[in-house]
Order: sequence, then C-alpha cells, then structure tokens
Amino acid sequence: MSHGSALYREIWFDKPPLVPAVYLLWGVSIGPVLRIAGAVYAMMACLLAYAFAAGQWTRREGYWAAALLGFFLTFDTHSAVLPLAADLLLLVPHFAAVLLASRKQAFWSGFAAGIGFLFNAKGAFVLAACALFAWPAVVPLAMGFLVPNLAALAWLGGTSSLIPYFDQVWRWPAQYSASPVVADPLWNGVIRTLNWLGFHAVLVLGALVLWCRRSSGKFFIWALLCYAGVALGWRFFPRYFFLLLPGLTIAAARGLTLLRNRTIIAIALLTMAVPLIRFGPRYTMLANWTDLALDQDSREASRIALTHAPAGALLYVWGYRPEIYVYTRLRPATRFLECQAMTGVPADRHLTQSEVVLTTGTHEAREELAHSRPEVLIDGLSLYNPALSMDRYPELRPWLAEYREAGRTKGSIIYVRRVPGP
Repeated sequence: MSHGSALYREIWFDKPPLVPAVYLLWGVSIGPVLRIAGAVYAMMACLLAYAFAAGQWTRREGYWAAALLGFFLTFDTHSAVLPLAADLLLLVPHFAAVLLASRKQAFWSGFAAGIGFLFNAKGAFVLAACALFAWPAVVPLAMGFLVPNLAALAWLGGTSSLIPYFDQVWRWPAQYSASPVVADPLWNGVIRTLNWLGFHAVLVLGALVLWCRRSSGKFFIWALLCYAGVALGWRFFPRYFFLLLPGLTIAAARGLTLLRNRTIIAIALLTMAVPLIRFGPRYTMLANWTDLALDQDSREASRIALTHAPAGALLYVWGYRPEIYVYTRLRPATRFLECQAMTGVPADRHLTQSEVVLTTGTHEAREELAHSRPEVLIDGLSLYNPALSMDRYPELRPWLAEYREAGRTKGSIIYVRRVPGP
C-alpha cells in the first residue's frame, strides 16, 4: 500500500481495510518505532478507560479502570510482542464509542463504532453496546456508524476493489467461521471461557459486585453482547476476548471501589498474581522464547534469501510468513502474500491440518501463482505440513521445477530461479 498497490484488488487480504492502513501512520516501520506505536496505543486505551469510569462515577474508579486495563494488556497473553492486529485494534474505538455514548454524543459514538468496524467486523457488537448508553438516540448513532463505512465503500469503489473486498473480507471469513477448528467447539468454548475468566478473576469478582446492584443492568448486557462476539465462530481464541475486556474492566473498576472489606479486596488483588507469575518471568527470558522460534526461523530464511537475491528481485512466500517480506524488503511477486487463497486452508491451522475450507477460487489462484516469476521462492509451510506442499498441486509442479534449492532452515526451504540456458 505504501508503494501504491490497491488493497484487495492488488493485494489479497482477508481483514477490514483499516487493519493494514493503520501501519501507514508510522511509515510501515518495524523495530523500536513499531514497539512505541504499540505502547502509545495501549496508553490511549488506558486513558479512555479512565475517562469512562471517572465520568460514570469518580476519579477513583477511573484509576482502577486504567490500572486494571494496563495490567492485563501487559500480562494478558503469553507474548509481549502481541501484534496490533484486528482484535486488539478494536479496543480503542470500543472504549471511545461507549465513552461518547455515555456522554449522549450519539452521532460521534456511532462514528467511533464505525471506525472500529473498519478494523474488525465485531465492531457491530460495539455498536449494539453503544445503543444501551445512548438510548433513545439510536438514529444519530446509526448515522454516525454509516458515515465512515460509506466513505470506505466509496474509496474501495474508486479503486475498483469493491468486489474483491466482499470476496476476501466477507465470503472467505464466513466460510472460515462455519468450519470449526476443533472436534467439539462447544466444550472448547466452555474450557477456554473458564480459563480466561479464571485468569481474570479480579475482573470477574469486581464485576459481580456491580452486577448484583439493580442499576447495573446495562453494564451486564454490555458484557453479554461482547461475549456473544467472542463466541461468534466458536473458536474462542484468547485474542477474541479483547472484545470482552472493556466491559468487564469498567464494571470491575466500579465493583472494587464498592468493596469495604479489606480482606476481600486483598483476595481480589491476589488473583492478579496468576498472570503475573505465569507470564512475568518470561520478560527476562526474551531471547529464549519458544514464541519467537518461527520469527527467528523467518529471519534466518530471509538472510539466506538475500544472499541469493539479485537486485530488484521479486519474492513469493508459501505459507503464512508475511514477516519475511518485511525482513527481506523484496517486492512481492503476486497479489497473494501467503497461500490461504491457494490451499483453501486457514492460516490458524495449516501448520498441522489440511482440511479445505475455501472451496472456490483456489484453482484460479494457483494458476495465477504459476504465471508469476519470482527470483526467490521461500516455502515456509511444507516442512511443517507436507500435505500442503507445493508439489501436491498439479498447477504448481512445472512452475516449481523452474527453481532449485539454495538453502534451508529448520522450518523453511529457500529456492532461487534457475538461470535459463542459452
């Protein structure tokens, strides 16, 4: 996008448009710039949590909300390098939208929810939550929601990307959602929900105190609406619970201030030791994290690739390893930056599973790939899942024969294009 490629028409991407666009704000830079951007984003969320809780009650609740949110954004996940991706990027618009709704600024609340929808389709659940606080001003709320989304559709139409957008962002995810990732999705949902609630016991305890009061109905419904968004698709990945975090944090901030028994408060705070003990020590073991093994493999594969890449070389990566494009800075050879559209197997499972979810368009996508001519080809999937190797697809075998292996890592095979004969 930074070099002028049209999203969806010239880049196959299965997330809403603001997910990649937000990185343009800091020039698509990585390293310290990206880490600072992440920290600024988390700080914005904490400030909005403070503003909402303090506006509803007192500064004391505001401090609780900001502190709780800051704590769990730090220790909520096993990785301190959690990306600013679709689920987390909804967090700030979520807080902003509900804050504005609570202040009866319905139009701007809807606008913020509409921005959130352009990060993550679950922004629709945020809009529903806003209706609780903005009621009865649902018309200006809906109008505000429509404004950024209509603008986005107009932009997509102007770049001839509208049909690819619906195909990639709506049709493909709909098929993905209809295909469970585990054999028993209901039991998986129960277990993962209980695990998350146990990990966030301080929020649950605080929220229960508030919910037991008659005047707290909208806060309880807010949490229920967001949990419905978490359950959508029956996957219950930890990152999906970012949708539930705002409502539970605000309710807990109020509930904890209502407690007068110091023993109960101490017990509630002690529950925070669970995530602190579980993930805190890992910050001192950063260089040895197993979480970074795939990234380290990508760095090594990129280093090997660059030793063989001629000036101006084009690159294609088989698998889901977009970081390799970042580390090599080589231009993509096709609009497909990974292989989901060619295998029909979602990236969240293709390292271990090979059940096809996307059933239309994969043959055409493979033919399109076979007509490309990248100088460097990196296979980041076959060593993990041979069932999805490139040579399993008839359309790709002649194309793959034009390359020779130039090196490999534990998880990647690096190919370079054979020099044609005289």
